[in-house]
Amino acid sequence: MKCQACKSIDTRVTLSLGRVVPVNLMEDINKSSSSDTRFSLDLVFCRNCQLVQIESELPKEVVFPSHYPYVSGSTQILVDNFKEQAMLAMQILEIKSDDVVVDIGSNDGSLLLQYFDKCKVIGIEPTNAANIANLKNITTFQEYFTIDSAVKLNNLYSTKIKLVTACNVFAHIPNLENLIEGIKKLIQEKGVFLSESHYLFSLIESLQFDTIYHEHLRYYSATFLVEYFKKHNLQVFRIDKIITHGGSIRVWVSNPGNFKVQDSVAKILMEEAPYYENFEKYLEDFAQRVYFWRHSFRKLISGLRQSGKKISGLGAPSRSSTLLSFAGMSESDISEIGEVLASSKIGKYMPGTGIKIVTEDEMLSNSPDIILILAWHIKDELIKVLKNKYFAGQVLIPLPQPELLSLNKNLL
Repeated sequence: MKCQACKSIDTRVTLSLGRVVPVNLMEDINKSSSSDTRFSLDLVFCRNCQLVQIESELPKEVVFPSHYPYVSGSTQILVDNFKEQAMLAMQILEIKSDDVVVDIGSNDGSLLLQYFDKCKVIGIEPTNAANIANLKNITTFQEYFTIDSAVKLNNLYSTKIKLVTACNVFAHIPNLENLIEGIKKLIQEKGVFLSESHYLFSLIESLQFDTIYHEHLRYYSATFLVEYFKKHNLQVFRIDKIITHGGSIRVWVSNPGNFKVQDSVAKILMEEAPYYENFEKYLEDFAQRVYFWRHSFRKLISGLRQSGKKISGLGAPSRSSTLLSFAGMSESDISEIGEVLASSKIGKYMPGTGIKIVTEDEMLSNSPDIILILAWHIKDELIKVLKNKYFAGQVLIPLPQPELLSLNKNLL
């Protein structure tokens, strides 16, 4: 394959997660679950520019269908992060009431809501989540972001665009070259581009292979981003490590000279340098750890099932689809998965597994012995939910290593 960034063909598969059903192809329980549209899911890296990426690029209508089930406002940690981001941006960029903030992939408007009463906000969102945002009076165009989108917004707001954000979408949009050109058209001379993305080295160090799926085309390091933006005559002037999605980076970019480059940039580049000394071997070791995890997890689940334990899941984030598919789990292993009452995933099958998604209360009423916390990156929050609902069994935390815990007063 050609690298998504530099177009080199010197790429290599470093981890193969098999053929999986895209995370948003979720069938209704009352329909047949026989459909099994699978695509390869391989992690590759480019020997030329060092970008880590997936090999398969699926049609955007498959990856981000209009009925895309996730809404940002359903995750409190993410909402809290957006509040922090807005506070920092208002201070650093001195955003005024007549300035414009544009959010690419704005979902239900949860990020723009933090800027709403401070300046003008505009969202670009291809899914029906745009309707939720518009109901909140957050002007949102329901479309995929393209260079044409950038031209349209430029014509409407011109030099008033102070900040362009892309949170958990900057690694998702195909054609990185066009994406950067569109962003440059929006920020023009004085604006700032701010992205938040999964952080490659947090993913690897904590074995977060489950965050690899077709929606996530690229996995960024600070080293790659600083060099890539530099090639496009843009400058990274600040980088923050943040806790969202199990470890992410917030990267601030402007035209060169507009902002003083902060110490945080040099600091993270120094931290990353040892990983690049033998990067290919480092990625190979990661893959071997992932394959060993699968062996350990399958062995644990098999032993628990043979001893008569009933196992249910809690939380159905997209990442759980990768985990369950890669581990070869089915309804004979995991009885059902509980989700929050408002989730649009209730009444669906977890893609490619035949496991039903039900409400948390329905799952608990079926008296599981063990609850597998699939949204393990927010495990503390979910364990509190279980304790509040008087669940007295055990919980299984799947990553970074399978860990079985008893719910008692000492936990948390």
